Amino acid sequence: MESIMNIEYFNSENSDYFIKLSGEMDAYGCSQVDSELEKVLDADSVQHISLDIDKVTFLDSSGIGVIVFLFKRLKSSGGTLEISNVNGQPKELIKLLRVGSVIPVKFK
Repeated sequence: MESIMNIEYFNSENSDYFIKLSGEMDAYGCSQVDSELEKVLDADSVQHISLDIDKVTFLDSSGIGVIVFLFKRLKSSGGTLEISNVNGQPKELIKLLRVGSVIPVKFK
């Protein structure tokens, strides 16, 4: 049985977006939220995204790809990305890949 990935997001008055993801960030899960992430990135005013993955139970190369995609899109327009509440299996992979050497990561 495939799990469902959920996305919640809101923006503050200063062009910051807060995105909460839950579920599995695998190929199937990421395909469920791609269009929503595109909507956020297409907003002209986005300068910073805080990506909360506290409720992400699994992360693989597809999920890392989404994170890198967000980072590159924001960086190209002068914006920034941070990943917060990283724990469990995603924490192990993010540490192994040394994502924190490029993107600010806050471990839980």
